[in-house]
This record gives sequence, structure tokens and C-alpha cells, in this order.
Amino acid sequence: MRLSRRELLGSAGAVCAGLGHRVRATATTQVEPEGFFSLAKRDDRWWLLTPEGERFFSLGLNHLDPASLRYPENIHIWRAKYGGSTTRWIRESVAPNLRRWGFNTVGWVQEVTVRRWRHSRAFTGEEYRALGMPFCHLLPFTESHQWEQHTRHFDFRSREWAEWADYVARSHCAELSEDSSLIGYFYSDCPTWVHDRPANEWRGPIFDPESLKTASGRRELSDLATNYYRTTHDAIRRYDPHHLILGDRYEANAPLAGEIVEAAEPFVDVLSFQDFRDPIAHLDEWHRSTGKPVLLADAAKVGPAGEDGFVANNGAWYAQVLEGLLRIPGCVGFHLCGAYQRNKARRRGLLDEMETPDQPNIDLITAANQEAARWVAERSRNP
Repeated sequence: MRLSRRELLGSAGAVCAGLGHRVRATATTQVEPEGFFSLAKRDDRWWLLTPEGERFFSLGLNHLDPASLRYPENIHIWRAKYGGSTTRWIRESVAPNLRRWGFNTVGWVQEVTVRRWRHSRAFTGEEYRALGMPFCHLLPFTESHQWEQHTRHFDFRSREWAEWADYVARSHCAELSEDSSLIGYFYSDCPTWVHDRPANEWRGPIFDPESLKTASGRRELSDLATNYYRTTHDAIRRYDPHHLILGDRYEANAPLAGEIVEAAEPFVDVLSFQDFRDPIAHLDEWHRSTGKPVLLADAAKVGPAGEDGFVANNGAWYAQVLEGLLRIPGCVGFHLCGAYQRNKARRRGLLDEMETPDQPNIDLITAANQEAARWVAERSRNP
């Protein structure tokens, strides 16, 4: 079923429903999954599988930037405690804290630097290895993020973009291809396929939603999206036969045409979403309508700022959402839109600028993560 104009511009739930129930569970895109994270359907639900074949539900924290500890007022901590070393900070602060708080994954390291600008850099291979825990990595095939205002769209049909996609895969995937701690690759964060935001209205969406009023326009979008997903998939597989492809991190509360998801399905292993409003309902709908595994790749409850201008994470909300996601048979993980340590751009984090923990919310998050781990362990013992 194709989307009507009303469905395209309606809620995410209505857009998802426009796909109909095309349940089509398929094998992963991995050519050589042995010894790496993969996927399987067991006891009527999807699971990530560890390199050892164990069931794994990804409990991730997003946004870890060492520059948050390099302001004039806190750089003395960086120098005295970590010797100015990012890998030491990761080993002595990040990894032990994440484990203590019950997280088993680093969902995405890049962090807000300036509002509506590009995020911070990704970790290097050495820095990922310093974590000693599973992680996901974002490939910068396109910068069409809904929060970014400076970058124009690529022409996904051009030879230059295909060359760029190959370069991205060559520079990122070739380095990470043998790392068994890598779960998989994300693409763009909330790409503006058929929507935009005020900050990037100047460039418009990747594809004009007005064209979807016609059959020829819908075919054009299908062809464009198919080319995008085939090109990115093929570029990755030239250099990495092992890891999962987690694809674009769609904004669940923005218009998302069915042609885009249909084009992605053969070339990605998981449908990934950001959702700050109703993630349980939306991920359940996307899984039911496609049969694909789904991942809540970025979500948090954002409340009003305190007197100091900073916003606390809502641990009670996190626990409630995590409990609901575990009931969705297609959900394979939840990555909290952290951050690890607050900075002056994002304004929230589980640690403040002086490394003081937000203990009340950390306690709620930790308890929820521990309960989820028990839930997974119980199902692993009694399939």
C-alpha cells in the first residue's frame, strides 16, 4: 500500500500503518557473520546475538565527548586525573561507569558541540578498543541530519557521491571490519528525506514531498532511495563482510514515506529510530508492519531546565520505556540520548562538568538496566 498525502503528513503511527502488514523476515546482509554480532529470531522474537551466539539486548548510552571535560573550569580534572589522555579517560571513567550503571553498549559517541552544527568527531579504532565493550559506529555518508543547518544535500545518483560512499567505507569500515566488539553501522541521524526543520529550510528535504501526490513521483523517490541504500550497502560490503547494517536513524515523529523504508529493507538489517514522544507505540507499529527488527537508537525524556540552565535525565521515564520495549518482539535495543557528561550545548548528562553524578536518576536507570539483564538471562536459560 502506498502512502496518501494525508498519511505522509500525519503522525508517525499513521505513516507506519500506510505500509500495511508486509511481514518479511529475512537473513541479515552479512556475508561472513561468524564471530561477530548478528541477528536471529528465537522464541518468536528478534534478538541480537553476540559473537559467541548468546542473546543480547542492547542497552546503550549515546554521546560521549572528552571535550566536555576540557572547559577552563574543569580541565584541571582532565590533566590531573587522566593525564590529558582520551584513552585513559575511556578506560578509567567511561567504561567502568557504563558497566556500573548497567549499560552494555556504547550506542553512538558523537555529541552536540554547538546547537544545529555538526556533532563532535567519532572515536578512533584505538579509542573504541579502550572501551572493551560493544559499540555502534555512524558512517558519514550524508550530513542530512534534521538538526544540522549548514550542509547541502548530495546527489545520490552522481558518480561523485558513489565515490564518496566508497571513501567513507574505505576509511571507516576497513579499519573496524575485524573488531568483534562492533555491533554495526548507522548512517545519517534523522535524515530529512521528506521533511525539514526551520534551521535547514533553506536546503529543503532530500525529496520534495509534493511529488508524492503522483505515481511518477513515488516511483522517483523509490528509485532514489533504492540507489542510496544499495550504494551504501555495497560500499560497506566491499570492505566489511562481517558487521550489521543499522541504517538511517529515522525520526519517528516526522513524515517518513513508505517508499523510503521499502527501499531500505533489502539493504539494512535493522530499522533504527529516534523518538522522544511515543517510542513504544511507534517501534511496535514499525515492527508489525515490516517484520524487521527495530532499535530505539536515540530517546530521552527532556524536561525544563533548572536554575543553572541544565536538564536532568528522567530515570523513571527511562525505566518505563525500557519495560515497554522488552514487550515488543521485534525490538533489539534502547540507546539513551545521554549524554555521558553534560556540556554547555546539550545541557544534560549523567555526570556534570565536575564529574558529579546525577545519582537519583542514575539509580533508576541502573535498576532498569539490571532488570532488563535479568529478563534476557531468564529467556536465555529457558528458550
